[in-house]
Amino acid sequence: MRRAVCPGSFDPVTNGHLDIIVRSARLFDEVIVGVLINASKSAVFTVDERIAMLRDATAGTPNLRIVGFHGLLVDFCREQGAQVVVKGLRAVSDFDYELQMAQMNVGLSGVETLFMPTNPLYSFIASSLVKQVCKLGGDVAQYVPKAVEERLVAKLRTVQ
Repeated sequence: MRRAVCPGSFDPVTNGHLDIIVRSARLFDEVIVGVLINASKSAVFTVDERIAMLRDATAGTPNLRIVGFHGLLVDFCREQGAQVVVKGLRAVSDFDYELQMAQMNVGLSGVETLFMPTNPLYSFIASSLVKQVCKLGGDVAQYVPKAVEERLVAKLRTVQ
């Protein structure tokens, strides 16, 4: 079975993330969406909320599993039986960082990284920008699924 991991914090999941996840699901028998648990980062959504939003947004893609993880990505890949990590690239600046991570991961464990260029429609979308725009009252409907937009508005516009 060809199995891959699409890792990320997904705080929140964006249409750009979903594009990479769904396209990956067409290439592999199973894709595990690894939701990073990073206690040192301040997230808007809990891991359980992020997993729920991802499950809702990917309900039409049957060969996905969504799992929270912490620690090294290569250890998570080993636990899941995945030999490939799929990473979306928005710009050259993403490539510089992701290449270093890919080389470290293959050196640590032999896990390969597949870089997938983001659909140009989503090339500028970042979770951090979406959160900032939403917090300041902007419309983020075109960047995230409807359920995510509703959760963002409920969380960010009530906090002052």
